[in-house]
Order: sequence, then structure tokens, then C-alpha cells
Amino acid sequence: MLSLWTTAEGEPTHTDSAEHLGKLIAHDPLALIVAVDDHQLVGTVVAGCDGWRGSIHRLVVAPSHRRLGLGTALPRAAEFQLSAVGAVRMQAIVVKTEPLAPAFWAASEWERQAHRLRFVKG
Repeated sequence: MLSLWTTAEGEPTHTDSAEHLGKLIAHDPLALIVAVDDHQLVGTVVAGCDGWRGSIHRLVVAPSHRRLGLGTALPRAAEFQLSAVGAVRMQAIVVKTEPLAPAFWAASEWERQAHRLRFVKG
């Protein structure tokens, strides 16, 4: 049975990086949305809000569960959650070197903003 919930409603049953998840959950218990199928973690997305702008990061769906709608359902769950905490505008941060990510987002209802720059440290 496939289920979808945030960490506030229940902990994921399996992860390769429990320490990282613990740190993330300690900062914002609603940030991680997971999809579970028969007690197996099959998809995740991270959603955060700065009070006005919602950000979606790191959408991942297990290869065994792709083409079943999770890639659409997880961002929609993030949008719903972000709207509930006051996000007026939303952005998805996509790693363009990931083989499937740019095409997935280009085919979605999201609009690409070519004029944005991103700066990182570390």
C-alpha cells in the first residue's frame, strides 16, 4: 500500500542517512515529505518557507516507483504544505546535471526562470 505523509505525522521507516534526517527534522519537522510503499521509502521532497517564498528541494523517487505519479504528488504535497504556512510564491531548486531532473521539471506546470543566479558556499 502506498502512503504519503510529512515527518510531523510519522517517521520514515527506512533511510540511508538517519543522522542527516535527524538534523533536518530538528530544524523544521514539516520540511521532509516522504512516500512509503509497503514500509519502504520510495520518494522524498524537502519543502521550506521563509515566510513568503516556498522552496522545494531534492525531489527523489525510487526507480521502481517512477511513472506512477509520485513525481507529481510529492511536489503537490509540498505546495499544499507551503501554502498552509503562508508561502505566496514558490520555487523549485533543480540540479541541472541530474539526468532526469531538468526534463521532468520542464514538462511540469512550473515555469523556468533563466535569469536567476544561485550562489553557494561549502
